[in-house]
Amino acid sequence: MTDWHYFVVTVNSNFQLRSGQWFFFKAALAGLAMIWGMGSAKPGEAAETLLLRVGPLSQQVHLNDLEHFSETGEIPASLKLYRPLLTPQLAEALQSRLSLDPAISTVVLEEVLRSSSGQQIIQTLENISPSLTPADLRVALNQAALDPDGLSILSLLRAMPQDTVKINFSALATLASQFNLTRFENASLGRVLEHELLVDAAAEPQPPLRLDPTQAGPAAVEIWELNLRDRDRQRNIPVDLYWSRDTRGPLVVLSHGFGADRRFFAYLAQHLASYGLTVASVEHPGSNVAALVSSPLPSAGQKTNRILPATEFLDRPKDISFVLDRLASLNDSSFSLRGRLNTQDVAFIGHSLGGYTGLALAGATLDTRDLQQFCENILPSGLSPADWLQCAALDLPVQTVDLSDQRITQLIVMNPLTGHLFGESGFSQIKVPTLVLASSHDGVTPIASQQLLPFEQLAGPKHLVTVIGGTHLSVGDPQNLNPDLSRFPFMPELPGEATARLREFLQGVSLSFILQQTADADQYAAFLTPAYAQTYSTPDLPLRMSQELPASVQRWLKLASQRPHHSQGALAYMPSLVHLEAIDIQHRFRALQQQIVAYLRTSPPSLTVVYLPSSLFRSPLHAFIPR
Repeated sequence: MTDWHYFVVTVNSNFQLRSGQWFFFKAALAGLAMIWGMGSAKPGEAAETLLLRVGPLSQQVHLNDLEHFSETGEIPASLKLYRPLLTPQLAEALQSRLSLDPAISTVVLEEVLRSSSGQQIIQTLENISPSLTPADLRVALNQAALDPDGLSILSLLRAMPQDTVKINFSALATLASQFNLTRFENASLGRVLEHELLVDAAAEPQPPLRLDPTQAGPAAVEIWELNLRDRDRQRNIPVDLYWSRDTRGPLVVLSHGFGADRRFFAYLAQHLASYGLTVASVEHPGSNVAALVSSPLPSAGQKTNRILPATEFLDRPKDISFVLDRLASLNDSSFSLRGRLNTQDVAFIGHSLGGYTGLALAGATLDTRDLQQFCENILPSGLSPADWLQCAALDLPVQTVDLSDQRITQLIVMNPLTGHLFGESGFSQIKVPTLVLASSHDGVTPIASQQLLPFEQLAGPKHLVTVIGGTHLSVGDPQNLNPDLSRFPFMPELPGEATARLREFLQGVSLSFILQQTADADQYAAFLTPAYAQTYSTPDLPLRMSQELPASVQRWLKLASQRPHHSQGALAYMPSLVHLEAIDIQHRFRALQQQIVAYLRTSPPSLTVVYLPSSLFRSPLHAFIPR
């Protein structure tokens, strides 16, 4: 991560955004804003100096000096005493900015503060700025949400209602280090998976030359917009139906993530329909932008979650079952659609919260009994959007519920939100063929806890596609994503041109996976191989496919899953991170050894001096070892 910029989104008259999941991220960033202490104060009340304290030492410095460090990385003379704490990670944290839409900022902040981890967030801020009371912090945070120029740590410090702000510099620097550990963990895991899942493509069976499942099929596609009314739940469900006169195979159902809409996978729906598959792209009204922005603010004392209502964990799967019921009726009664809607064999494709939806429909029982302890003890510094959003399910009136639908016979989940929503063994209940797509740089639903652990537990036939360097929205239709997401602070997204090859691959692999339910299964099976996935790799996004995780990653996942989420500081991360780094370094040594052997075999006999790059011996852990 290098450049962090302002994140700005625009709302049209209907509160619908071009962005696929802007609200999801803004909710998460509001939490990060509080984690980092971003805010502003009343006009006229501004601090210009800081009283920095590290242990028994304290020193008064000017804010301009800290600002100079954040912009240039140079350490002014007044800050020389704090050189060990002035890391590049801290400079990035000081420099990063965030823009929140005033229409929803109050709701976002209130929801985070009322969440089960809100008190820990306030306590963290108190540790950083002990001169402020919790009431002061809450006021500052709410004022900060309305700042038109965006939020930063420095803008908070300048706006504090004191001439001189007391700062526990050790607490601030430690928090920066803890936050970056998750990113380092993801990066190391991505490198390990890239090496361990690599195959010799030349030794693998080659797909038939006459077929190319990434190219558009021959069928002319029609798109119908339906608005289905569920009277029992008083819920209108929009559906885009992609179909052709050459219908075959199972019905395909698409489910978007939190804050997106039914056009998130428009490119994929069009492609599948061009091969004769009928595709129903469903929009979930309780978790799209319009529903969230137009809802009234919670009344005093109200405890239900307003950003993601708990009922969405029930309503989303019920939306799909209802749509299947209505499409079954249309299959019998509609003149144009009769016989074209195979609702008894349904291939489900879901992204993010849509991934949760599919897993619940495919047999994983929603079970929140383990969620209570997790949400009560979650570390603010380790908070990911998925961690926070899943805690909304604690407001459900039941702890366990079966939402499965036997009509789901295949499952594709991309960057799924899972966490603790299905208990310890929920994924083992899924027997249908499942393809999981995991992205190593997903800052919203982190790869280890949200993607690899569920994959490991699946009981039925399964495939894993790993996108090394992929982010949360890499699979989305760029025509329906706000381009500013590519500059998203803390969780940057890739520009559309960087993910074009990945989307092309997804068209082919999704089609081939779905057609395994048809008579064409054998000829398309060759496109579900590791070698085929690697042919679509790019330098920025290497692709890997496998049916099981490497043994080293399985051992690491077991170790990482035992990490107590309530432990203090970076120590909770260290055992699993050290283990992962050891695997990564071993791979780099092996690659270097192969290069040396190849060089010696082709060079004339002579004295050879080999210079080992210092980066080989330097891991992200060095960022946290005092010099």
